[in-house]
Amino acid sequence: RTRKLKKVGNIVGIDREQCIKQVNQYIDAHREDMMQFWKELVSIESGNESQKEGVDEICSKIAEELRGCGAETQTIQMEKKGNFLLADWGKGREKKPVLFIGHMDTVFKEGAAKQNPFRVDEDGNAHGPGVLDMKAGLTIAVFIVKALNDAGYNERPVKIAFAGDEENGHRESGAAAVMLEACEGVAAAFNFETGYLDDGLVVGRKGSFRMTVEVQGVASHSGNAPEKGRNAILEMSHKIIELQNLNDYEHGTSLNVGLITGGTVVNAVPDHCEIKIDIRFTQKERLDQLLEKIDEILAKTYVDGTKTIVHKTVPSAVMEDSEPVMALFHHIEKTAELTGYGKVKPIKVGGWSDSSLVASKGIPVVCGLGARGKGNHSPEEFAVVESVFERAKLIAASVILLDKEGLSQILCKHRNAVQIEQN
Repeated sequence: RTRKLKKVGNIVGIDREQCIKQVNQYIDAHREDMMQFWKELVSIESGNESQKEGVDEICSKIAEELRGCGAETQTIQMEKKGNFLLADWGKGREKKPVLFIGHMDTVFKEGAAKQNPFRVDEDGNAHGPGVLDMKAGLTIAVFIVKALNDAGYNERPVKIAFAGDEENGHRESGAAAVMLEACEGVAAAFNFETGYLDDGLVVGRKGSFRMTVEVQGVASHSGNAPEKGRNAILEMSHKIIELQNLNDYEHGTSLNVGLITGGTVVNAVPDHCEIKIDIRFTQKERLDQLLEKIDEILAKTYVDGTKTIVHKTVPSAVMEDSEPVMALFHHIEKTAELTGYGKVKPIKVGGWSDSSLVASKGIPVVCGLGARGKGNHSPEEFAVVESVFERAKLIAASVILLDKEGLSQILCKHRNAVQIEQN
């Protein structure tokens, strides 16, 4: 694509136009540095389940890079999961800060980086574990700060909040509370999660809720005394069928029994079975209604002599396409037009992210601002290399132009005319 800043006269202003040009020049001059930094992040294994050391190494590396351009950094130690990085660049400026959000963990297991190392193919796509979700986004965010610093931007502070355990929804750490505290008092938040190939920017995300269900039965030899056993797997099977029938795709509520374990050996009536359930929802009210139906099913007994035990987590927040969210989307949309980036569109997706936490505080936030690509959480994951530089320029310009009267007043006057796609 050709990216040229349009002649916009008084809409942008000479100072801001010059600042955008200097940022673009910095990004263009540091393409190789961005590629190297990106490669280094991908090469550090930072799986959510057992690679805390890798997440913490990335945290330290990013902190060092940010301190190099004058940012103050703070590492919040987490006991079980990866640490949390907070940073402030331009602290003390009068205007409200903007917040850059990201996460440093991946879903991949140990050895993934050796099996699938960082590389760029002949089509200009980068490959590797976490290359898209979301080490490209981390690279973009860091180099936006470096570019703004080089260009002498001094309107607003930039705060950074990078979590070390987003992939499991912060269920084993205090990171959610740190994220919520970090977003207090900010003007807008930009989340550098996975970008979509069609330039859809995320304005809505479902909330998530997880449950573990155990059934305790009675073990017995399946040949000598099968009648004395109480089959926990059979009891759970009845429950699973009823649970899966609760899916309400029309209203964006889904339930998935994703894991099941049970039994010990094939010639014994199993005395234990366990399932893990993932639920996604668009409104807390619909989740409450679903949970009532789930409780009714789990309270039933199909195999006499079995007992059911339920463990529930805390529901995550929902990111709705609220007026503050749509206001920020329209600002980015207008910036994309003014800078020659091209068209972007609003979309809603099923996956959860920290944007949901930020949106729950009524703060304008747009998600999916990282590199464009496809295949998250799989060995086929890839990111379009050129989009790393394009997105860095777009979001940097969005920060610069956030202060200009007119652009920040777009708000939601076009909201009803915009078709938000479900992805």
